[in-house]
Amino acid sequence: MSAGTGLLPLVVTILGLGVASQVLAARLEIPSVLFLILAGIAVGPEGLGLITADAFGSSLPAIVGLSVAIIVFEGAFHLKLEKLRQAPREAFRLVTLGAIIGLIGTAVIVHLALGVSWELAFLVGSLLIATGPTVITPILSIVPVRDRVAAALETEGIVNDVTAAILAVAMFEFIIAGETQVVHVLQPFVSRLGVGIIVGGVVAGILWYLLEHVDISASNAVQNARLLVLIGAIGSYGIADAISQEAGIAAVATAGLLLGNANLPYESEIETFKGDITLIVLSFVFISLATLLSVDELVSLGLGGVIVVVAVVGLIRPALVLLCTYGKRFTVQEQLFISFVGPRGIIPASVATLFALELRPSNPTAATVLVGTVFLVILVTVVFEAGFARHIAQALKVIPMRTIIVGAGRVGRGLAKRLEDRGENVVLIDEDQEQIEKARTAGFTAHHGNGTDTDVLLSAGAKNTNIIAAATGDDDANLLVAQLANSKFDTETVIARVNTPGNVEAFEELGVRAISANDSIVQAMDNAVERPALADWMSEIERNGDIQEIEVTAESFAGKTIRDIGPNLPDGVLIALVSRNGKSKIPTPDFTVQLGDHLTFIGQRQAVDDAIEQCHSKLTA
Repeated sequence: MSAGTGLLPLVVTILGLGVASQVLAARLEIPSVLFLILAGIAVGPEGLGLITADAFGSSLPAIVGLSVAIIVFEGAFHLKLEKLRQAPREAFRLVTLGAIIGLIGTAVIVHLALGVSWELAFLVGSLLIATGPTVITPILSIVPVRDRVAAALETEGIVNDVTAAILAVAMFEFIIAGETQVVHVLQPFVSRLGVGIIVGGVVAGILWYLLEHVDISASNAVQNARLLVLIGAIGSYGIADAISQEAGIAAVATAGLLLGNANLPYESEIETFKGDITLIVLSFVFISLATLLSVDELVSLGLGGVIVVVAVVGLIRPALVLLCTYGKRFTVQEQLFISFVGPRGIIPASVATLFALELRPSNPTAATVLVGTVFLVILVTVVFEAGFARHIAQALKVIPMRTIIVGAGRVGRGLAKRLEDRGENVVLIDEDQEQIEKARTAGFTAHHGNGTDTDVLLSAGAKNTNIIAAATGDDDANLLVAQLANSKFDTETVIARVNTPGNVEAFEELGVRAISANDSIVQAMDNAVERPALADWMSEIERNGDIQEIEVTAESFAGKTIRDIGPNLPDGVLIALVSRNGKSKIPTPDFTVQLGDHLTFIGQRQAVDDAIEQCHSKLTA
């Protein structure tokens, strides 16, 4: 059987296992990387022996390199500046100070626990900086955390993948050349990074020009746009890597980030296409590299290997995250989640394997320590951190309840803006692509599809939703959405826009809170005529203040009167209403608050936010 004939069954097997892993992961709501790496071990030399590294010959590094380029490009393309603004300082600290702490801390532990040279210890440390989109993206697809948490993890993964790849190559050359000065590490690092950024920027500029200004055939415009971007990603990697080894990772990250924020034509179709391609190459890369795992190399590390893993996962990672995310932006639970979700991915595995092949003839012990340590950390972090990511998030209560708005028109976007300003995690759904593009341009999370379709609602996160608002201009569609919300998802609050006043009764019979457009306009105009001071005051509140209702869950509030609570509230906020058992009243000073009561705060926006934190100290949603 020829080499080509023998390779085809291997590729089919890997892709088949990859698809099965993705389906199983989606069904069990567990990140796919866990099943992918377990599948690779099962069919590799340590399992059934169906797939070995020799089966790919010398082509495996090139295949892995191109696959990683597509994955990194897709991750960077998905990282929007609007999301980055959710945690700019913290993300910057993670990729600078955090990377330095991770490098030095890991190197010290490896040197002391395994008794290896400082040079080898820093080589291992440079590789284990990386988390990467290969492991973070599958986790975030299953664990819908707040944008600020996702932004920190995605930024760290993309940037530190680049840092780890380039720094490791520079460190390896430093070791091979027998240099003693740090400048011989920094100089090639900066040089490769610069080459990658320049090439990525140039390629992104060319692609942007072609997509914006060149007729790429109207009949096949979407398909051509997808292919152009795919070729651009692969091309930027190949050009930069040809100029300087491992600069290609920096190039695809740069190109992806620039193009993803350039408001390209057919952006949503490009994202979908890139996502599908990424799922395929992710499956191939993880399963292929998992076949390289050697139990003997892992066991040879002994107790020292266990110490390294425990220190990296339980000491170094939490320390650098807590330091880099210090401040008011993240809750303690969110900090802990980021600390305990930092699995290592493809970059350290692939680069360590290449280095080991070069080291083994002259220094087999160093090669074994390098591959064994890196793969042990990858295996443990993928199995425990990626595999249990959703359980960790649920235990720490960092998965926010979503608000779904069906209808991304002016009403839907206006409601989304108000809710997001108040900290809600909003998802818009619309089958009109133009409205979806407007929503995304405005910075909202938007899903293209029919909101009356159960599968579309599920994909938008309806299972983890406490509010569904039907805000389309079609009463029939809004009524159907309301029925699905009540019958299929048992949503706590269902609100619907009613365009024809005569249809209000039909909505109310379903237990839906119906908002009649006509009645709302009439009421607003009546307030402006009969109660102008109240109308002006409400307008002022909308601009500079806030009104929020929150359930009391803090033990410190239970059993206290309004008179006791008042002096402890921030300046500029009042308790306007108290609701208990569905009945609301303006509280007297002697009214005693109980757990489960709903308090309505009114006042300046920051003061209201601070008051909410006091009465609901475990607020994470």
